[in-house]
Amino acid sequence: MRHKDTAVLREFLKGYRGIEESEVHPTDQQERLPMPPMEVRRGGEEVELPERDMSSLTVLLENRCSRRKYGGSPLTLAELSFLLWAAQGVKAVNEYRTLRTAPSGGARHPLELYAFVNHVVGLNPGLYHYLALENRLERLGCRTDQAGQLTCALAGQTFAGTAPVCLVWTAVPYRSEWRYDNMAHKDILLDAGHSCQNVYLACEELKLGCCALAAYDQEAMDELLGLPSVQTDDKAAELAVYACCVGRPE
Repeated sequence: MRHKDTAVLREFLKGYRGIEESEVHPTDQQERLPMPPMEVRRGGEEVELPERDMSSLTVLLENRCSRRKYGGSPLTLAELSFLLWAAQGVKAVNEYRTLRTAPSGGARHPLELYAFVNHVVGLNPGLYHYLALENRLERLGCRTDQAGQLTCALAGQTFAGTAPVCLVWTAVPYRSEWRYDNMAHKDILLDAGHSCQNVYLACEELKLGCCALAAYDQEAMDELLGLPSVQTDDKAAELAVYACCVGRPE
């Protein structure tokens, strides 16, 4: 890489690795300081907007919320397939880029998508990697007590570790750095948000529940995914950046 800042910016992409309890300062909320305003008002002339047309998209957006309680029913393979396609599906390959269901800075699409499957009809439990170009899954094996290990990696969030499916996005930073160098890292995290929002809307369409997860142990999650904790090849580096659990609501 051309700039020494790259390693620092890649560290910014990571989660909560290496934060010792003694280093964590109380938040302003914990200190009971006043909450900031929920919106900014600039004092301009206000214009009333028309009521929303209740289209199918309006209903999906209206109902979208995070759901953390799931029943015992498994997901179907067709449902999982739709969620993966909604998140990362490839519509076309054009020169040096792919055009997908979610936007990406420069159409670089630096994300990879993994699924920890606990309960999907027709799939053995285990870790799967979504091959977006071929719209296929590759199975990468299964850990002993996968749900327990996943719960630990997700900061003790049991509902997420035991959900029928937990999706995890990883970033391959060089895929965006190749074009944008040290301007790439903000786009990488924005891309993860675009992709996860697609999952939320797809879940609403399928009457499923999901919950996005930003709290995770970086080293534990990377290890569960089979990614090296010390990555020596800068261009091949890959790390977890986001997660989302999915299940059928109670």
